[in-house]
Amino acid sequence: QVQLVESGGGLVQAGGSLRLSCATSGNIFSIRHMGWYRQAPGKQRELVATITNDGSTNYADSVKGRFAISRDNAKNTVHLQMNSLKPEDTAVYYCNADLVRWVDRNILYNNWGPGTQVTVSS
Repeated sequence: QVQLVESGGGLVQAGGSLRLSCATSGNIFSIRHMGWYRQAPGKQRELVATITNDGSTNYADSVKGRFAISRDNAKNTVHLQMNSLKPEDTAVYYCNADLVRWVDRNILYNNWGPGTQVTVSS
């Protein structure tokens, strides 16, 4: 089952901006926690930003001051606003979340989306 789908990736020049979105499927009641991760070719997947159920956020040092994570609880959607992009930000970006299933309110742990490509040209 695909419960999370990322969108908004693309090609942008250094210094530009992109806004990524991660949407849940219709059978998901809510998002308890969500994080954005990224993986560049030949490198390990790394944490970019997290947001808790109450809206508290945390960022990797490499993106502090440039990226902002936010959530829309009514739409069960999480966004990642990326500003002042650098070539080293080039990677596939993934969202990860603990989800609450609508039908029985059971928690689905550690769900991953398929990813969206972000490429920053120098």
